[in-house]
Amino acid sequence: MKTILNVIWLVLSGFWLFLAYLGAGVLLCITIIGIPFGIASFRIGAYALWPFGRTTVDRRDAGAASCIGNVLWLVLAGWWLALAHVVTGVLLCVTIIGIPFGIANFKLIPVSLMPLGREIVPTDQPFSSRW
Repeated sequence: MKTILNVIWLVLSGFWLFLAYLGAGVLLCITIIGIPFGIASFRIGAYALWPFGRTTVDRRDAGAASCIGNVLWLVLAGWWLALAHVVTGVLLCVTIIGIPFGIANFKLIPVSLMPLGREIVPTDQPFSSRW
């Protein structure tokens, strides 16, 4: 079932969201300071490309640096990527078939706003591997 949902997701919105994250990652990697943000963008982009069967959990070793990084991320790229999720989610919710995918888009908004200090894990492993 996860594979079917992921394929439909890929066609309806996953590919375009992945391209948005890829573009943001490339722009952020232009400077040395932006490289960690670019890597986070690539990581979240891969998650947005194939989200069903995976989830995000808080990392136990995330500290003040990830909090400061999330504030910078929010200003640099998070706001625009979250807006892309909102627009895509609303457009998907217009049809009955697209409602579950629109809801999945809305669930990706917190991750797109503050990705640092989070880890993507399979849904059958809902706890962080880093204790």
